Amino acid sequence: MAPGSSLPYDIRVFGDPVLRTVASEVTDIDGKLAKLADDMLVTMYAEPGIGLAAPQVGIQKRFFVYDTGEGPEAIVNPVISESSGEWTYVEGCLSVPGLSWEIVRPKEIHITGYDLHGNEVSLEADELLSRLFQHELDHLDGILLIDRLDDDTRKTAKRTLRERFLQLDAPKQSETNGGLRLP
Repeated sequence: MAPGSSLPYDIRVFGDPVLRTVASEVTDIDGKLAKLADDMLVTMYAEPGIGLAAPQVGIQKRFFVYDTGEGPEAIVNPVISESSGEWTYVEGCLSVPGLSWEIVRPKEIHITGYDLHGNEVSLEADELLSRLFQHELDHLDGILLIDRLDDDTRKTAKRTLRERFLQLDAPKQSETNGGLRLP
């Protein structure tokens, strides 16, 4: 259980170094991984989101859960082998809360990996599902949404995030030691 929360996990947010680390391959697809996936889904639905990668809850493993309205799924050790086209869409992220930007990504992809039973999966995805897979795979590679922005927009986004975290931390810090902490 996440501290001070009824959710199994807290979502890690911008500034947390775990989000910048490349996740390790999953070597054992077992009941423990299935339980982790179930707990991640509870957290994802509560936020609410349509996808959640293990690093976003502090677990450095290469898998993610998702649900675009057709039921919960997970992909373990995903690999994108093909991509084509281009699609611009406003994209947000649970680890960069409250902000979103138009991001250009390939429109169609082919992704392979494993399900939670150890069976190989091979999926063709386009538009929203393609974007979701690419976004979650970015998390597994230590890439955040803001890394997909042009230099000026990224600079503005980072400034906004720092200001937001300063505002959120200010009351907590003033109660304890009167100082402020930068993320």
